[in-house]
Amino acid sequence: MNFWLFKSEPFKFSWEMLKAKGAAGAEWDGVRNYQARNNMRAMALGDRGFFYHSNEGLAVVGIVEVCGLAHPDSTTDDPRWECVDVRALEDMPQPVTLPDIKANPALSAMVLVNNSRLSVQPVTAAEWREICRMGGMTGA
Repeated sequence: MNFWLFKSEPFKFSWEMLKAKGAAGAEWDGVRNYQARNNMRAMALGDRGFFYHSNEGLAVVGIVEVCGLAHPDSTTDDPRWECVDVRALEDMPQPVTLPDIKANPALSAMVLVNNSRLSVQPVTAAEWREICRMGGMTGA
């Protein structure tokens, strides 16, 4: 299993909105960055990801699961753009803020710290465990 981070502006698509979609989840659509698209192409069913509120909140607020492999993005007719489907799994008991992530030396190499504009990014297993620990997740 691989780990990822999905960034969304809460006023456009929030954690609460994804949770409302239920088990069917939703397309992670609208991504228009080749590196982010390629990250989605590399995803497998069952991969886990952090749901990160960008611009407002600046925090990891939940855990998602990839429930649909890369496919054409329904928000465009341009065949270059693809997306995956994700569903909400669980709330982060305590949101993990960007300042807290940046202050943690164990996370200094994290893509979020070094390329904060990338909307879909990989997370290492060690980074995953550390952020889950910081957020109060048990059994992560």
